[in-house]
Amino acid sequence: MSTAALSALTQLAEAEGGNHDSLNPYLTGGGALFILLLALFITTRFNRDR
Repeated sequence: MSTAALSALTQLAEAEGGNHDSLNPYLTGGGALFILLLALFITTRFNRDR
């Protein structure tokens, strides 16, 4: 990656307003974990052909 592109990406990442206050990482991760565990539970319930 060129230095100019890396510099531009760094400036974009550090721009004001990059982080949104309502996006709580613990809530987002917990929600994702819950959805994945629910999908695993549903998959194992429907896979009883043996």
